[in-house]
Order: sequence, then C-alpha cells, then structure tokens
Amino acid sequence: MFGGAARSVWQYGPMNGRGGIPRVLSMVLAGGEGKRLMPLTSVRAKPAVPYGGQYRLIDFALSNLANGGFRKIVVLTQYKSHSLDVHLSRTWRMSTFLGNYVTSVPAQMRRGPRWFAGSADAIFQNLNLIDDEHPEYIFVFGADHIYRMDPEQMLEHHIASGAGVTVAGIRVPIGDAYQFGVMERGADSTLITAFREKPADPVGLPDNPEQVLASMGNYIFSTDVLIDVLHADAESQTSGRDIGGDLIPALVGSGQAHVYDFTQNVVPGETPRDRHYWRDVGTLDSYYEANMDLVAPLPVFNLYNDEWPVFTSFRTLPPAKVVAHGEYGSGDLANSMISAGCIITGATVHNSVLSPNVRIEPGAVVENSILFDDVHVGPGAVVRNSIVDKHIVIPRARAIGGDPERDAEEFTISPGGVVAIGKGHKVKYA
Repeated sequence: MFGGAARSVWQYGPMNGRGGIPRVLSMVLAGGEGKRLMPLTSVRAKPAVPYGGQYRLIDFALSNLANGGFRKIVVLTQYKSHSLDVHLSRTWRMSTFLGNYVTSVPAQMRRGPRWFAGSADAIFQNLNLIDDEHPEYIFVFGADHIYRMDPEQMLEHHIASGAGVTVAGIRVPIGDAYQFGVMERGADSTLITAFREKPADPVGLPDNPEQVLASMGNYIFSTDVLIDVLHADAESQTSGRDIGGDLIPALVGSGQAHVYDFTQNVVPGETPRDRHYWRDVGTLDSYYEANMDLVAPLPVFNLYNDEWPVFTSFRTLPPAKVVAHGEYGSGDLANSMISAGCIITGATVHNSVLSPNVRIEPGAVVENSILFDDVHVGPGAVVRNSIVDKHIVIPRARAIGGDPERDAEEFTISPGGVVAIGKGHKVKYA
C-alpha cells in the first residue's frame, strides 16, 4: 500500500554504530475531544472527523509519517474512539516483514485507574511502548491538522542541532499570535529562548518582525530527554500534564529546546501555491474554511500530489454519476469535489465537497457546503453554507443556510455563520 512513496529513511552516514539508520517510534496523539467542533464530534473523536470527501483528519499525520519512511506508529486514543479504531484497522495496515505497524492504543490505566490527564500524561502512561521499541528518537505528532510535511528533514535538523526536543514552527502574522503557543529564538540560532502560550505582547522574528513562529503541535524528542522530563512532570504538583504547556517550557528553561521552521521543509510534488500549507481545524469555521480551500480551480491545498499521497480507505462504490432530468436538465456543477457513489440528478452544486454515496434530487441546490457520506438532499431543497453529517436526509423543498433565525432554532450555527447538522439529526420538513 505504501510502496509508491517509499524513500531512504536516512541520508547521513553511520551515526549510531549499527548501520546509520536511527531507531524511531512515532506517537500520534488522537485522544482529543474536540469540543469546538461540536456537533461533528458528538459521536466521534476529533481525528476521525471526515475531511475532503473521503479522508479523515488523522490520515494527514499518518501519511506524512508513512511517506517519510517512519512506519512504527502508535495512535493514542481515548475519547469516543470506535469510529477512529475502525478506520485505522481497515486502512492503516502495513507489511510486518520489516516490523512496520500502525496500532491503536487506548488508555490502559497502567499508572492507576484514571484517564489521560493531558497530552504529556498520555505518553507517561504509555512508557511501556517506548520500553518495547528502544527508540533513539520519538516523534510526537498531533492527529488533527491538515498539511504535508517531510518528517525526515525535521529529524535531520533535530540531530544536527543536538536538541533534546525540536518543535515544528510555522510562521504566522504577529496579529494572530494570540491563538498559538509562540516561540522566540536568537537571531542566528534555532535555540528556543522563550515559549509563551497565546501572548498578548508577542515578539516578531529577527528576520521578519511582522511574523512569529507558532507551534504546530509536532515534536521530536531524544528518548532519554523525554523520559526524564516526563518523570519530573509526573512528580510536579502544579503541572497541567500538557506537552506544550509544561514539557516544552521546562526544556526551554534547561536550554534543550530548538525550533524547526516549517518553511524550510520541502515536500516532493508540492506547488508554490500549496507550499507550507497548514491548517489547525479546531473550530467549525476553520474546518469549513479548510474544506473550501480544496474546491477552487487552483486549490490552496492540493490533494492531487502523486509524489506525496494522502492515504485513506475507500468504500466499494461505483463512479459518481450526473443524471439529466426532464424539467431541470443536466443541472449545473462547478468548483466542487464529487466522491464515488454520488448521484446528482438535475441539481445545482457549486463550491461544495460531496462525500461518498451522496444523493441530490432534481431541482435541489447545494452551494458552499460540505456533505458527509450518504446524505440525501430531497427535490427542490436548498443547502447553503452548511456542514451536513452522515446519513442526514434534507426533506423536499427545505431551505437550510438562508434564514439564520430559523436555522438557529434547529441547528448549530458557528460564529462565522456556518450551519452544522450533527449525525442522527432528523431535519424538519419545510
């Protein structure tokens, strides 16, 4: 499954006295509840939320690791993980001949009868995984961001710098610093001199005062450093048990934290338009915008990169079909992604993402919307500026997304005005 994107895992000469390829274990943190994505996360963990028609959010982190050649991966889960577990078991199966695997690891309560208290505690409770693999380096990646990144280049940087931890950083306008954990560094150094969470008075970069380096939530740890800081954190009575809030500031204080500038990363097949694209889809509005980034004729984020593919599972479905109707003709389709199994009959679909097996009946209008699997839009119905979860039926002639007051009576409305209809909702008739 993953052979087409395989590359050499390491380009340096012998480094560790055992052939030159460092031992790496990847941990993907996928236990987040995703409260700000409600109602999409009412039935599933945030990393399992569909995206771009046929993908799940977690597919991007896993694809980056697999394409980069790092294929010993554990996915730490906790919140409503069944949908995620099923997706991992159906999709992320690798050859065992070389010891490759992707495996879901639920909260095992090895440190007592309690759930994970934070991202740092999730790793601390699973130190047995590190003991089993004896890695020299550990990737700790988030599971809910949209991006392409070659992790091999980040590991090269980590080893060359001698860091205990390397934090992936993305340049954002200084006016957006309040939304992120922000790193400060010296003018000619990658050493992090300060790590501040959502600062009110951010300091611009030495080479561009109008930008800051925001944490992307991706880290590489030297194993001994990670184990030491996890034990120290577990003994602290004041820690929030969080990687960004506790572990990274502690390692900044001891001079062991460096930053990797994401703009230095080069991914095969990328274009100038989608280079260094990264989206944190933590809210309904950011999730909606990330999907809309896909539908332009020249998309801001390009899913059609065969040199660095995004892997996922596929349902066994026939090709999409557009059917002409006597009254409405062949309809009108533009700037949309249409997944397998969709049937569009005499309908209008503009600037939208249709997931597998969607049905749109004659005279219906779907604009600026995201429809999940098996949504059925009835004859003459209108859906605008909406996210519609799986198996929802939009009744005949019902209008959604055009009347904020009526929409708010029945659905979730984001601050940006996006209508979100959760899985299992019974939409009322017009």
